[in-house]
Amino acid sequence: MRPIASSRRWFAAQPSRSVVARTIGVALAVGGSLVILVAISRLPDPALIPLFGVAVLLGATLIWSDYGFTAGFRNFVVRGDGRALGAAFLVPALAGLVVVPLAGSDGNYARFVAPIGTPLVLGAALFGAGMQIANGCGSGSLVAAGQGSRRMWVVLPFFCLGGVLGSLLLPVLLRLPDLGVIDLPAILGTWGGLLANEAILLVGALILLRGSRPQPQHWRAAGLIGLLAGLLFLVSGEPWGITMGLTVLGAKMLFAMGIDVSGYEFWTEDWARQALHGPMLAMHGVLSDIGLILGGLMAAASLGRLRHAAPLGWRGTAGAIAGGLLMGVGARLSFGCNVGAFVGGASSGSLHGLVWLMAALPGCWLGIRLRPLFGLDL
Repeated sequence: MRPIASSRRWFAAQPSRSVVARTIGVALAVGGSLVILVAISRLPDPALIPLFGVAVLLGATLIWSDYGFTAGFRNFVVRGDGRALGAAFLVPALAGLVVVPLAGSDGNYARFVAPIGTPLVLGAALFGAGMQIANGCGSGSLVAAGQGSRRMWVVLPFFCLGGVLGSLLLPVLLRLPDLGVIDLPAILGTWGGLLANEAILLVGALILLRGSRPQPQHWRAAGLIGLLAGLLFLVSGEPWGITMGLTVLGAKMLFAMGIDVSGYEFWTEDWARQALHGPMLAMHGVLSDIGLILGGLMAAASLGRLRHAAPLGWRGTAGAIAGGLLMGVGARLSFGCNVGAFVGGASSGSLHGLVWLMAALPGCWLGIRLRPLFGLDL
């Protein structure tokens, strides 16, 4: 998530404007954060303020560490370089040390578990293709939007719309035969499930690395994000998730335009109905998504990594629309993205997280080959 060449040239040619942009960016991030804090302080959920704080830290860390899943997938598929993707296994491994024991001992904490079947595999493949075409995954799109990326401000509304479309398809696909939920802590007990899960993550990382050694920045970034993901679980009561918040935002936008999706099966569930009709900032996923954007903006402005000057063009716009829709549909069908499905599932001891990652790879392969159509390099 580094500034592209045109952005660097723009800043180099006009340093005074660069300082102004950075100052405005920091001011917007601080001001926006204060507005959010005032708004959520009036809501009854005591977890909202610490949740927002951790989300801001996550957004800033993703920018500071230049961390993103999309490039890791692409390096593995195109070059066979699994160093970044292998290091990413450290994120759920660290978060799982908090998620599994705490959820096993305290009923106020929940894990992410999901069935392994057609929706998961199909959705992960769609998401993989979409993130390569859009040039960013769920977390990457949000923090890059904070950086000012024009591409991601096109991606996000279509991501939201795709999530709503996926919510309409999911109940139908869930009726197809599947393998069910493979939940290691439920099968082996809390501590047995945790040990088995950590061992599986280690084997998965070693398979991707194939004897290579990740660069120090890979381990450092994955370690920090894993620790923050664990901290977010502590304050919120559930693993870090991104895409459900975007889906709810999409449904709320459609409702504001006179399109009511509340009668469809997905939205008749109690939690979905409450999210749809309740205060927007009361939903943990929505609030953490906003925190990622503001944290990304604050870090990018402070470090001089704003991307608002990078041009997009019509091919980039088309890719942003297509990628956003594919990611939105895919995330809803597969119960999340790199964060919610892979990190959330794998840190919970549910094998659907690892299946999601494997199913995303062929989608990435297809998306990578479509990238030149949208003005992106392989």
